[in-house]
This record gives sequence, C-alpha cells and structure tokens, in this order.
Amino acid sequence: MSHLTVQELALWQRAEFAHTLLDVRRAAARSAERSEIPGASWADPATWLDWKDQVATDRPAVLYCVHGHEVSQGLAAALRAMGIDARHLVGGFAAWQAAGEAVRGVEE
Repeated sequence: MSHLTVQELALWQRAEFAHTLLDVRRAAARSAERSEIPGASWADPATWLDWKDQVATDRPAVLYCVHGHEVSQGLAAALRAMGIDARHLVGGFAAWQAAGEAVRGVEE
C-alpha cells in the first residue's frame, strides 16, 4: 500500500499504532500555515538526501504535504525504493484539516 487516508491515519493515532509521521511540506507552506498534525516531525523536502537514512525502518512512515500530491508521493516512493514501508497521506494536510482532525501549532 502506498497511501493512507485521513480516516486510517486518525485511527492509527487513536490506537497508538507505531508509525513515523513526517511533515514534508515545503518550508514556505509550513511557515504560512503554522500548524501540523500532532506527532509529526518536519523533514524539509529540499534536503531529503540529508535525512532519508534517519527514517525508522521498523515501522511504517506516513508522509504528508499540503495536498498529498507530488511532494509526499515522490518522497514516499523514494523511501519505498530504499526498503521503507512509506506511504503518503491522501489529500495531505488540507484533507486532514477539512476532516476536522486535530492540529497543533508548529515550533519554529
């Protein structure tokens, strides 16, 4: 599976299912929004070659960008090619917010 829906991610979080959640929105988009999905760590997509080897391999990784398109899908595909169970969030952060799921402020 190469994707996860908002409902599935929300269920994973409520059930405390072990996963890595990566916010891969571009720096400008993240700064403009000033919020993120709880439990996420920001991973600058512009420097993915610097952080790719630090993604845990013992649990699924879920990546999200603004709309769940090229940024999160491309990075998830690259991580899968490295043997990581990586998935993108369908609809991205926008879908998460539209579904009324919780967000938290980002720390700069």
